[in-house]
Amino acid sequence: MKAKPAPTPRAQFLMPDLPTMLDARQPLYRLAQPIDWAQFETTFGTHYSAEGRPALPLRRMVGLLLLKQLHNLRDERVVEQWTLNPYFQFFCGEREFQWSAPCAASELVHFRHRIGPDGGEKLLAVSVALHGAKAQEKAVVLDTTAQEKAITFPTDAKLHAKIVRTAQRIARRNELALRQSYTRTVPRLLQAQRGWRHPRTRKHARKAARKLKTIAGRLVRELDRKLPAGHLYGHLRSLCRRILTQKRHDTDKIYSLHEPHVYCLAKGKAHKEYEFGAKAALVVGKKHGVILGALNLEKNTYDGHTVEPALLQVERVAGYRPDKGIADRGYRGRRYFGATELLLPAVPAADATADAKRKARERFWRRAAIEPRIGHLKSDFRLGRNFLKGVKGDALNLLLAATAANLRLWLRAASACFHAIFASFIAAVRGALLPRALSARTAF
Repeated sequence: MKAKPAPTPRAQFLMPDLPTMLDARQPLYRLAQPIDWAQFETTFGTHYSAEGRPALPLRRMVGLLLLKQLHNLRDERVVEQWTLNPYFQFFCGEREFQWSAPCAASELVHFRHRIGPDGGEKLLAVSVALHGAKAQEKAVVLDTTAQEKAITFPTDAKLHAKIVRTAQRIARRNELALRQSYTRTVPRLLQAQRGWRHPRTRKHARKAARKLKTIAGRLVRELDRKLPAGHLYGHLRSLCRRILTQKRHDTDKIYSLHEPHVYCLAKGKAHKEYEFGAKAALVVGKKHGVILGALNLEKNTYDGHTVEPALLQVERVAGYRPDKGIADRGYRGRRYFGATELLLPAVPAADATADAKRKARERFWRRAAIEPRIGHLKSDFRLGRNFLKGVKGDALNLLLAATAANLRLWLRAASACFHAIFASFIAAVRGALLPRALSARTAF
């Protein structure tokens, strides 16, 4: 059921309201003012029925999602902090300090499932609209990055041991008696297979790894015999069979049982050669750095093929089409995408003027500014390790991270504007008082 409208706030003598108690200069206090919260009632209200138990206030749920991403918190932690922090409560629409928890942590999971990636784009559009004309830049910068998933580094031995544990769990839930559970055998084999690098234990380690695969296949075949074809866990058994049959150089390999859509991205970094997750395409304003697009890619797509869908997302989010896109040499190929021209680093023409060469150099120097932007998305806004499940979780986590980054950028711009106004006011006061002080000293 849709949420009930909030009651009209009334002033109380013993319990003053939050706007009166709190400091209006605090960042969260300032951020709560310009956001149009009423539009979320219209946008997300369609996900609720007209009957049943009343839902939680939509502003509270949206505010909790934004606070979680802004402060890099877990669901449980942001719910706990909401109870302790009055600025969190004011940002979420409360007028008086609340002593009870805003919701259960699982409610955030359900709310993310409700709004989905489309709701994430709505939140990103709100964060872009806060910047006004600064977000309508004619030139944008494009780049891609990897959004790593919360999975362990995949090896054949780990995957085979995970298959054994999954088969044991399925057998327990369906009250099946396995011929052998291998409860004590598998940990010993996992310990033994770690020594494959050492010359003395290499043969024993490889034998242990082969034994793990044999046990995994044996349990999967036993479940196939004892469970019906259309059973609830049929998809897990099919994934296990694919893992047991896949080879080293196969395409579309499975690297995780609980996140089978994850793929491998060879980044060529010195500290991390491979990353396992999903690819993300970002579009950032060239001058002001507002994130205008954040597109999750379900496949490891070539960078040049991500330009058109990324620009279409910019049209949906920011409401305009940029004239120029600046990218690195990984986008080689197509140059024009409708009204947008893609510019890449290249050797200047022989007849190019010195001014044209200088502008080209400055343009591509500015392109490098997207790299620290991506770094902050990963370190500050939960893009470095994604804990949301599935392809929709990848898209939603990316959009929420971009939204939080835009909100932080607005807060910094607002703080700089406030300090500039305050400094000009102090200068004006000094300019008015200094001549009087000098004239009084001269008269004395």
